[in-house]
Amino acid sequence: MAALVAAAATLTVLGAAGPASAGTGGDTVDGAKVVCTSDRPGLADALSRDIAGALHGRGGTSALALYDRPSGTDCEFQAGTHFDSASIIKVTVLGALLRQAAEAHRGLTPHEVELTTAVITESDNASTNALWHRIGRAGIQHFLDLAGMRHTVPGADGAWGLTQITANDQLTLMRLLSTDNAVLDPASRGYALDLMRKVAPDQRWGVPAGAPASTTAHIKNGWLPRPQDGWRVHSIGSFDGNGNDYAMAVLSSGNDTMRDGVATVEAAAKVIHRDLAGGGRPPGHNAKIVNQRLTGA
Repeated sequence: MAALVAAAATLTVLGAAGPASAGTGGDTVDGAKVVCTSDRPGLADALSRDIAGALHGRGGTSALALYDRPSGTDCEFQAGTHFDSASIIKVTVLGALLRQAAEAHRGLTPHEVELTTAVITESDNASTNALWHRIGRAGIQHFLDLAGMRHTVPGADGAWGLTQITANDQLTLMRLLSTDNAVLDPASRGYALDLMRKVAPDQRWGVPAGAPASTTAHIKNGWLPRPQDGWRVHSIGSFDGNGNDYAMAVLSSGNDTMRDGVATVEAAAKVIHRDLAGGGRPPGHNAKIVNQRLTGA
């Protein structure tokens, strides 16, 4: 009888755990932990294992953050580490302009529409320079404060590509663009996501790699070589449609070539898309990552 009571108590405790028992996973890459949580049983373990496998043995430094709303999933890997932003700061610049226009109770001017379209869809630097100076450092910081991007530091002296960013803050930005909030109204969010959906074909590498055909991808990439720490190669994006609702930010530095950085970002993105779609490999089975050829970037 005592044994039966004890067993019943154990089952009650396990049953009460509910979704929390569904998952916390944590594998390591060179001593740094990939931490995932999920309400879907087995998904946190699969993601942490597969992300660690995708990033293991790659040169340089990488960071990652992701969320998936339907499964209640979040993952982080070195998500508080700072990187030079390169061109993914351009989404923040767009957000700051949209907020500034809203506070002035106006829409974008035809010239601002022209500039923002070039900034996001073509990653045009001259247009970014024009908007950065038009908004001003104070305007950029105002948007960052409202957005809760507390660890992003705007580049000094107009050097927007050297803004210091983190994967966590970039994911915060993607949440902002895909959720009702008091910072950007629906029209502003729709405008930004529509531009990110229309990124030029030769710049659609990075986090879309391996995405299900049923999703719509809204992305922005950044790439920048520097004398120290090699190439910075970053990619952020959100994915929706057909019941999907998730986003990720993958950052990297210290790459010998741009191609190496793209391969790192895409290796992580592929296993994330696969696992969220329910196609994760069983424990102990390492996925073979095939680097896609970089074209036109």
